[in-house]
Amino acid sequence: MTRAQQAKENFLHGLNCSQAVVMAFADLLDVPEETLKAALLPLGGGMGRLRETCGTVSGAAVTLGLLFPGMTKPEMYALVQELARRFRTKNGSINCGQLLSGAGLPVDTSPNPEARTEAYYKKRPCPDLVYDAAEIVEALCMEKGRI
Repeated sequence: MTRAQQAKENFLHGLNCSQAVVMAFADLLDVPEETLKAALLPLGGGMGRLRETCGTVSGAAVTLGLLFPGMTKPEMYALVQELARRFRTKNGSINCGQLLSGAGLPVDTSPNPEARTEAYYKKRPCPDLVYDAAEIVEALCMEKGRI
């Protein structure tokens, strides 16, 4: 199973979008899984369901930061900008609200997430967005010789 497939499975088994991406790389990180999950929880739904930057992109950026701790600030910013460019090219936006509305879904910002049901997963672009973000992280890591 690729890391992108693992990320999608993570989401389909209840993790939020940001957690799903990071946890697909957890075996490479020297951080306890429960700590990762707790740290990424606030980034789901475009940060606290505010529908701003897609949680998959935020999770991917955090993953890059954890995987490349020796990078300088300009190097990391360039890597995150490349992540965002690739994600935007594939999906049209890095904004959660735009991604949801583009899929014909309402942009609900209440703090109460919908129940995770089969219907929930079928109507949302999120499982595929999680996949895309993790796939991009994996490609960037391979290009940088990290995995």
